[in-house]
Amino acid sequence: MYGLIGKIIAAPGKREELISILLEGTTDMPGCLSYVVSQDNTDENALWVTEVWESQASHEASFSLPGVQRAIAKGKPMITAFGERFETTPVGGHGLA
Repeated sequence: MYGLIGKIIAAPGKREELISILLEGTTDMPGCLSYVVSQDNTDENALWVTEVWESQASHEASFSLPGVQRAIAKGKPMITAFGERFETTPVGGHGLA
């Protein structure tokens, strides 16, 4: 498995709209076992995306999907920065096979 945890900083007042775009554009991604978007409780503009994939290759392949490409195009203008980014190797847990 391949895991990714990343922080995204939205433009002021755009976090909720960006969350909607991320959730809408990522509903059908082959190889994706988990995709969670969370609000940061200490920064009103920040959010975290936690992903678990069958493999790093399936994650990379997701960037060619039309829904993901649309989400990137719509969301990119609302992003002011990317914060921490962590690659992980998930070993299991509730909801994962």
